[in-house]
Amino acid sequence: MFKRDVHNVKDLILKNLRAQGLETPLLQKRLMDSWAEVVGEFVANYTESMYIRNQTLYVHLTNPAMRADLSMMRKEIVNKLNAHVGTQVIADVRFN
Repeated sequence: MFKRDVHNVKDLILKNLRAQGLETPLLQKRLMDSWAEVVGEFVANYTESMYIRNQTLYVHLTNPAMRADLSMMRKEIVNKLNAHVGTQVIADVRFN
């Protein structure tokens, strides 16, 4: 009998994405897409733009009072976003 080398499809896809250097951008996109779900629609309505650079999520908010409130909750927001994605994608969040 032959012993077959059986792999899970998920593992094969992740291995291929990792080899092509696409795993991190995919996780970053998934994290930014989950912003409204994690912080809520009210905060998401005041969010103008977001981008990730050097494991820091930069969020531009149009409301200064909300910016100050969310700055005090930075660590909690980082933990919730990373938990939603399932891995550590960002280490900090900054509000502009």
